[in-house]
Order: sequence, then C-alpha cells, then structure tokens
Amino acid sequence: MNSVLSGFLPIWALTACGWGAGRFRVLGDQAQHVLGRFAFTFAMPSLLFLTMSRSHPGELARPGVAVFALSLVAVFAAGLLVSRWMFRRKRGEQAIGAMAASYVNSANLGIPVAVNVLHDTSFIVAAALFQMLFITPLILVLIELDVRRAARERWTRILQLPLRNPVIGASAAGLTIAGLGLRLPAEVVSPLQTLGGAAVPCALFALGMSLNARAQADADGRAERMILVGLKVAAQPLLAYALGRWLFGLDGHALFAVVLCAGLPTAQNAFIFASEYSLDTELPRDTVLLSTLLSMVSLSLIAWQLG
Repeated sequence: MNSVLSGFLPIWALTACGWGAGRFRVLGDQAQHVLGRFAFTFAMPSLLFLTMSRSHPGELARPGVAVFALSLVAVFAAGLLVSRWMFRRKRGEQAIGAMAASYVNSANLGIPVAVNVLHDTSFIVAAALFQMLFITPLILVLIELDVRRAARERWTRILQLPLRNPVIGASAAGLTIAGLGLRLPAEVVSPLQTLGGAAVPCALFALGMSLNARAQADADGRAERMILVGLKVAAQPLLAYALGRWLFGLDGHALFAVVLCAGLPTAQNAFIFASEYSLDTELPRDTVLLSTLLSMVSLSLIAWQLG
C-alpha cells in the first residue's frame, strides 16, 4: 500500500497547489488557460520527443504489451459507444470520453508505481510507447473529424496533423531519431529536458486550478462520470487479467505488470486535450480526479492479489 501511495503523493500535492493558486487568484484569471496551452504546445512535446527518441519500438512485440493494447482498445471502444449512444456527445467529446475511460497515466504515476511495485520500468515504457504511437493520433484525428469543414479540407488537415499538432509532430520526430539510431548531443537534450520537466507540473497545476469552477453536472453527467471511471478502474484491469491469463497464458510477474499498468488511472492529458480544443473540460477533469482517487485502492488490491 505504501509503495502505491508514494506514486500518488506528487499528483495530489501539485493538484492541491493549483487549486490554491486558482482559489486565491495568485496567478491571475488567465493562468489556467496559459498553463494548459504551455503544456500542450511546448512542455509536453519536449517530453514526448525525448521519450520517443530513446524508445525501442521492438519492445511492442512482447505478449504483455499485446494484452495491454487489446484491453485498452476494447475499453476505448466501449467509451466511444457510451459517449455516443447513451449520452449523445458530439464526436470530439466522444474521443475525450473514450480517452478518459482508457488512456492510462503512464508517466508521472505509472513510472513511480512501476519503480516501487514492479521494480522494473521496462513494461510501463513499452505501454506508454503504444499509447503515444497509436492512441494519441487516433484521439486527435477523431477530434479533427468533429470540426465542420468540407471533406477535402478536413482530410487535408488530418494529413497535416504531424506538422500542425505539436504533440504528434514531436512524437514523430522523436521516433524518426530512434529509428535512425541517432544520438542527440547534450546541447539539444539539456534544454529539452528542462522544458519537458515542466509538462507534468503545468498539467497538474492547470487541472487543480480548474477545480475552482462550479460543477454543473446533472444526473446524466454524474452517471457518465461513474461509467467512465468504472471502465477505467475496474473493467480495464479485469479485461487485461482475463486476456493475459486465459488467452495469452501469462502468469507471475508478467501478468502482474499487465494488470497493474492497465489499472492505472486516467492521464491528465485528457483534460489538456479537451482544454486545447475548447471541448467540455469538466468530464475529463472529474474522471482524472475520481479515477486517481479510486485507483489508490484498486492498485493496492492488484498488488496484494498478484504481487
């Protein structure tokens, strides 16, 4: 339990600091928007570029990563269906809802939990690589498809995403560096590390500041949040367990790693993406917070049962 809690402490501390800054207007009225914009445009792309440039795409060939990928895609699809058919969300918000239900916090929570509980970060890095390479572009394409444009212009914009969107562009550039086997000089790495180090604090600070907004969720909104959180905290790790044990024959540490990573809460990226594209931010904000709170218990149970 202590190992899991140690991974959560920085998240709650930074979010609380953001709430306090917003509550007492320490940074002004536009700070939340500016911090979110900075994280999306500069800090997060720097972090993703460095991460991808050091990645090994061959790690995706592991059976455990296939289990993680299948469970994530299945829950992502379920999130899309829930948002579309039950709550009549528009396409961009369907993508955010699906992301809130399935996209795991692999960086600022996943890595500390992996270090303290799994004593190995190789699997969580491979899981993060899958999310960055396949799920992030899918989410952004679905959001772009929501914009009312002529079909030709819409697909032109989608094809231009690596050039227009800093998250995809930085990930693609980093993957190219890794594929070519290039080693970046320290003069390039050092400023990017400094800038990338601000990604998580800025995102969590902006998330905390958003908590000062008065919640407007009605009964349907509360039901939607509970369903998405249930998919993230309960359905995804249970599905990963079932697939890993009975379809792929995993056991021991390999099965533990898959289930633990699948049970990680929603990444704050869902809130940042919704904010950047002027979509509903209350849903991802609440899902991030509720899933993070509940996963403190669910991850401890997973560690107790499988660790």
